[in-house]
Amino acid sequence: MDGKKLEYKGWAALKEIEKLTEKADEVQETILKAILMQNGETEYLSKHMKGSKDVEKFKLHVPVITYKDVCNYIQRIANGESSSLVTGRRVTEMLCSSGTSAGEPKLMPSIAEDLDRRTFVYNLIMPIMNQYVPGLDEGKAMFLYFIKAEMSTPCGLPARTVLTSYYKSKHFKCRTRDAFNDFTSPDQAILCKDSNQSMYCQLLSGLVHRLQVLRLGAVFASAFLRAISFLERNWGRLCNDIRSGVLDPTITDPECRSCMSTVLASPNPCLADEIEDICSHTSWKGIFMSALAPSQVHRGSGDWVDGTVYTSP
Repeated sequence: MDGKKLEYKGWAALKEIEKLTEKADEVQETILKAILMQNGETEYLSKHMKGSKDVEKFKLHVPVITYKDVCNYIQRIANGESSSLVTGRRVTEMLCSSGTSAGEPKLMPSIAEDLDRRTFVYNLIMPIMNQYVPGLDEGKAMFLYFIKAEMSTPCGLPARTVLTSYYKSKHFKCRTRDAFNDFTSPDQAILCKDSNQSMYCQLLSGLVHRLQVLRLGAVFASAFLRAISFLERNWGRLCNDIRSGVLDPTITDPECRSCMSTVLASPNPCLADEIEDICSHTSWKGIFMSALAPSQVHRGSGDWVDGTVYTSP
């Protein structure tokens, strides 16, 4: 279960998860054996296993732990010591938690193969949800996705959130397109480091494609609140861009300007007038539905690192 074998999409993803869960106990046992073979020589496992790679011995001698039990190992790797403290592969980055539970972010070592596994999980989400909320493979999806600023550990490893890691990876940038993930937002807008310019371009793209948008989504519900507030302050400029077919000069990011020149392929005064009329109303109740997705079928958000949780309207 690695590399190209994990690039299942759509119905193929459903078939694969069905195959894996039919004999879940055997799959788990096989994966555990592979983990022990790969990581059996690490300092952490050697302390408990004494060189053994036996599954039953692992279950007997390796304790259930919390983050604080391995924090010292992780910090040593962050400071430049060998990855072999905890893994048989080279640590390529540190993933940061949000820090909401303990008041400060936790660091989690990550190896290159982790991106394969994360991508596999992400590709399962929409097909599985489509079994219960049909239609997620139709029309366009306006998902508000953002990257966050990253740091470096003392030894130079990048330290970033799970989603920032994914969005910056080739797994996201070079992904094959599929009906479940036909986004209105250009990748360049999602990857823009300036959150205001990113929001502006993502909202503008959503407005341009508003009649094709059948679902709205965000990783965190707070992104919707920020988007409504941002739209309230900037709808006039957004309408001007659509009317003229020219991006506002305050958007200076070169990649954003380049991708938005395609979105704003030509002036569209009729669309601009429609959006202007909606946003000029005294009440903004249901503004996202009327302005951004009048044809929407599904909407939702979820505080989950992997994607959007949907609820029927």
